[in-house]
Order: sequence, then C-alpha cells, then structure tokens
Amino acid sequence: MTTKEKVLQAVNNLPDDASIEDAMDRLLFLAKIERGLQQADAGQTIPHSEVKERMAKWLK
Repeated sequence: MTTKEKVLQAVNNLPDDASIEDAMDRLLFLAKIERGLQQADAGQTIPHSEVKERMAKWLK
C-alpha cells in the first residue's frame, strides 16, 4: 500500500465529526508506528532487559 493510500484509508476511517486535529493526530500516530516497524526490521531495537532497567530508573 502506498503512503497516499494509507493516508486516504486513515482519513476515511475517521468519524464524520472528526476535526483536522483528530486527523493530524491519527496520521502522526500511524507514522510513528511505521517508523518503529522499520527500525525493528533494521534490527534497531532495545533488549527487553534494558527497557526494564530504564523503566526502573524512571519510576524511582
């Protein structure tokens, strides 16, 4: 699916009363997911154990 098709599908799936801000939020969310998937495919991930360590520091 092309980027244009993905954008059109995302907009078409919004409720009829959605605002432009709603559409922008949805597109940004989808862009971040796509970027994350690309990073995962490229092996640019963080091991679960390291994530747990980082989260422990944040939650202190």
